[in-house]
This record gives sequence, C-alpha cells and structure tokens, in this order.
Amino acid sequence: MRKDRLYFLTFISIAVIFLIIASFGVKYFVKVSANQLIEIQLESSKREADEISQLTHYQITDDIERQKIISNLQKVIENTHNGTSFICVFDWSGKEVCNPDITKVGQKVNSDQSLLTSLNEENSSDKLYDLLLGERKQNDSIPNNELETEIVYIAPVKDSDLIVAAQINLNKVKGQVRKLKTSFYTIFILMGGLIILSSFIVVRIIGSYYEKQLEQKNTDLESELLNLSKLNTDLIAYQQRIVDKTEEEVVELNESSPDLANDLSKKRILTYIRNELVPVSIDQIAYIYTENSITYVVCFDGKKSTSNVSLDDMLTSLDPSVFFRANRQFIISISAIAKIIKYGNSQLKILINNADVEIIISKNKASEFRQWLNI
Repeated sequence: MRKDRLYFLTFISIAVIFLIIASFGVKYFVKVSANQLIEIQLESSKREADEISQLTHYQITDDIERQKIISNLQKVIENTHNGTSFICVFDWSGKEVCNPDITKVGQKVNSDQSLLTSLNEENSSDKLYDLLLGERKQNDSIPNNELETEIVYIAPVKDSDLIVAAQINLNKVKGQVRKLKTSFYTIFILMGGLIILSSFIVVRIIGSYYEKQLEQKNTDLESELLNLSKLNTDLIAYQQRIVDKTEEEVVELNESSPDLANDLSKKRILTYIRNELVPVSIDQIAYIYTENSITYVVCFDGKKSTSNVSLDDMLTSLDPSVFFRANRQFIISISAIAKIIKYGNSQLKILINNADVEIIISKNKASEFRQWLNI
C-alpha cells in the first residue's frame, strides 16, 4: 500500500512540475512564434506597399490621368481585404481613394497613429502582438473592440498627394494566433502526457529494481545472520567438547600413569615480567599477540607477560585443537572466544572474554576458522 501511495505521489509530482514549466513555456513559445509570424506579414505588407507606391509614381510620370490611376488601383486591390493583409490608398486629407471594400472609399482613414509610429521602430512585431492581446494604452483613441483592420505601414507616392498604406486584418491575425496557441497546447498536452507516463513507468521500473536489490540484500543478511548464529552455536559446542575431552584425558592419564599426568599438568611456557622469569600454564592462556616485534601472552585473569619466542614458533608448541592463528598478530584460545560477529565483507570479528580487544579474521582465514570449529 505504501509503494502504491509513493508511486501515486511521484506521478502527481511529475505532473505538477510539468504543468508549472509548461504554463510558462507555452506562453513564451507562442509569443516567439507569433512574433515571427507577424514579422513575416509586416515585411510582406511593407514590400507590397512600396512596390505599389513606385508603380503609381511611374504611372504619374507617364502622364496617366489621376482618376485612371485610381481606377486601376481599385480594380487591382478590390475584395482583397478578406486576407491577412491588404493595401489601401488615401490622400493627404485622410480620405480613402482606394480600398478593397468599396463602401469605405471617401471615408476618413481610421488609424492608430501611436501604433503606426511604434511599428516604424525596432521590435515592431512585439508591439503588434501586444495589440492583439488587447494590451492597449489608456490614451488610445479607438477602443480595442472596434478595431478590425489597422494601418501598419505607409508609403507616400512621389510627386502626388496619394499615400499607399499597408493594413493588417486584426481578426485574421488573431485567428492565426489562436490556431498557433491551440497547436502548441495540443503538442504540449500530448508531449506532457507522454513524458509523465514515461517517467512514471521508468520510476516504477527503477523502484522495482531497487526493491528487488533490497530484498536480495535482506535475504543475504538473514542468511548471514543464520550462519553467524550457527557459528556461535558450534563455537560453544566445540568449547564444551574441548573441555570434556581434556577432562577425559586427564582422568585416563591419572588412572593409567600418574607420572605422565603430572608431566601434562606441568606443560608451561616461560615468559617475562620486566626482568623476572615467569612460567605460564598453557591452559591459562587466553590469547597471544605481537606488537612492535614483542610477543605478549595474556591470561584469562588479565595478566600479561612477554616472550622472546615469535608467534610462528609459539604456535608449534600449542595444541592446534585449542589454539588458532587468527591473523599475523593474534593466536587465540578456543576457551577465550566470547562471541563471533560478522565484520566487513565476509570477514569475522572475534570478541574475547573479559578483554577489550577485537580480533579480525580475514575472508580467506574465515573458511579455515570454520573448519577449525568442525563446521
């Protein structure tokens, strides 16, 4: 149940993060794309207005009548106002002399002078895009809802009172921007759904993989704990067997040969405490270790003495069923071992009775130690 809840929260988190990023990203991409679209339309309208202005100038220089020129222009541009951009012609008085919508011929030109001025500056597409979003200044003379077309460029005709104007059909441009927004939102929704679903699946796969790894580690740990428990149990059993065996040997020796038993009980090693020679009974030795080239013999009662004999030579005089060479530094007695615990990577740590010492058995030595305990 907790896993399902975790996956659900992960799914919700990814979805929320994507929505936050997408809410800013879509607006930015829409504005950039709309600006590029408007820039293309503006450049096209400006080029068309300049060409018609030059063409009209050439006709005037050829002494063609003004009315004839206007009539020809009207025929050329008639009914073109249904497109995104179109051309109209007006005179210096502001009256339209040519317009795709013939009903507007003779009317005053309706234009936003502030917009026209701003469009001649840099970033003109940004200005027109803001206009389409209704971000008009408070001092605009014409309400935004009354604007259907707007003059964005003028090209005066030389040697005449005519002015060629490029107009933008705001409704058409707004429609293109709306289509652009719809396309971007559709793409982002599809892409977002795919990303969220893919992320959720990947999280599930990775989560399942690590869950299996964790379960395997737990299984291995349980197995190691069982093996370690068995190792400590066998240690106790082996210690008891050594004690029983020693007692049986002593009894047999006492019955068969008292002198030999006395010799066995006198098995000792010679050690030093300062300058004093001290014999130590082997059955009283808990562990032996070397430090700074000095061999120390430690008894069960905590008494410590030194010896001139190396650990290798010392081990040859000890009973291999009772003493074990744990590593280069330590020889331990089976009776001194209090507990065996796992240490590191397949290593063992030996705790000694009544002694603050920890003896590490390496991975390679651990198998030999288990065989020594008859496991």
